[in-house]
Amino acid sequence: MLPEPTKRVRWITRDEADTLIAELPPHLADMVRFSLETGLRRSNVTGLQWSQVDLVRMTAWIHPDQAKARKAIPVPLSSVAVEVLRKQIGKHSENLFTFNGKPVHQVNTKAWHKALERVGIENFRWHDLRHTWASWHIQEGTPLHVLQELGGWSTPEMVQKYAHLSSEHLAQWVDRRPVVLAENSPKSDTFITAGKNKGSSISA
Repeated sequence: MLPEPTKRVRWITRDEADTLIAELPPHLADMVRFSLETGLRRSNVTGLQWSQVDLVRMTAWIHPDQAKARKAIPVPLSSVAVEVLRKQIGKHSENLFTFNGKPVHQVNTKAWHKALERVGIENFRWHDLRHTWASWHIQEGTPLHVLQELGGWSTPEMVQKYAHLSSEHLAQWVDRRPVVLAENSPKSDTFITAGKNKGSSISA
């Protein structure tokens, strides 16, 4: 059995994410949107280059030496992620995300913290964007083994911390109980009423 995670996962809702993005300067807003669409770690986002992207096939890739688990990560791109990348065309010959013509290496900036403060989001780090991406996936029904591959995690234990955010696989069992009670209730009521009318009692 997998060990139960002891640390709470910090993530934000889609409404909170939209509010935060609206408060960020354009270059950081694009990076946040891209992070929430791909789940990539900060270093993979800031270090992503045009040579690692195919906009026609809507895919990107992280090389093994850039990945934490030292394994290549395929990155399927959503339409939103592609839209973000198309906005970066012509800004830099190699790097995707830039500010004033220079590659962005630092995202934990004053602008990031000020935006969080303005929208009232507390205790939230840049890495929590990855937690948010994973949490949204699980809530939308993405299987854990698929999420593990998408996120480039080396072991199932790394993904298990998100499992509690989904309960769809339990719904069929929860729904059984009300149906059984509904079917039995009329009979039980009739039996008890009849017993009362005859003046008898039922003891356990």
